[in-house]
Amino acid sequence: MTDEHPADTDILALAQDFREALRHSVYLVRRLDADGELTAAQISMLKMLMDTGSASGGSAAPGVRVGEIARNLGVKVPSATEQIIKLERAGLARREPDPDDSRAVRVRISEAGYAAVEAANDRRNAVMAGILASLSDADRTALAAALPVIGKINATLQA
Repeated sequence: MTDEHPADTDILALAQDFREALRHSVYLVRRLDADGELTAAQISMLKMLMDTGSASGGSAAPGVRVGEIARNLGVKVPSATEQIIKLERAGLARREPDPDDSRAVRVRISEAGYAAVEAANDRRNAVMAGILASLSDADRTALAAALPVIGKINATLQA
């Protein structure tokens, strides 16, 4: 006999279905960037830098350490560094010494990086809006109602 309760089985099944839906969504959103100049990974990195407010300057916006970028993107530090170098060469990001650790660097988004993210967001939003327009009002209402729940899940995973 198993210690697993039926409710546990239901939650595990929901967890699997939810993860699979997210995985497929991530793949589809990445395909939205196929015609853009930047890869989905580069856009993700720029958005991460943007979320830190790192282009505003001053000590309130210290940028992000390379190790943290790698961890957030689920890649190794050399892979993150390679992407950072490409973004830096394109003028979309810059590396600066870490004021708290002379051995480390922090990465900050540039104004051109902000513009690139905005262009990617506009392109992605236009495509997604077309898809959402094809849904019924009930489906759009259900999706809107699910967004706060997804936000809670994200906040839990981020903590």
